Amino acid sequence: MAVVYSTTLKNNRMQLLSDLVAQKVAAASTGSATAGKLVIGTASLAGGAGILATITLPTTPFTVASGVATLAGTPLSATATATGTAAKAELRDAADTVVCSGLTVGTTGSDINLTSTSITSGQTVTVTSGTITHG
Repeated sequence: MAVVYSTTLKNNRMQLLSDLVAQKVAAASTGSATAGKLVIGTASLAGGAGILATITLPTTPFTVASGVATLAGTPLSATATATGTAAKAELRDAADTVVCSGLTVGTTGSDINLTSTSITSGQTVTVTSGTITHG
């Protein structure tokens, strides 16, 4: 039998994801947050390889409702630092600690949606939307 979580628990877990990306948990005593990052890459992001673009996120990176974390501030963009086909993404905090990995990338219907997955160094990479749904 599959595990079933309440909506409240799903929302709390998704909010924690957002808070960890913004390092709000570590900064709870000061109430400050730092901008996390969305790293777009090729099929392999292991050890820093395959990075195509790094997008700075808002200090409140996600809104959370009904067990879904929705990327805030879209569209978001950055300049590509390499050439390749975007296939995976990671959420990292400002210190480059991976908070969430294995996110799918596409132009529609993916965790992270871009205007194009074909990326050339120097071009603008634009994220049109992003959602992470609690299982």
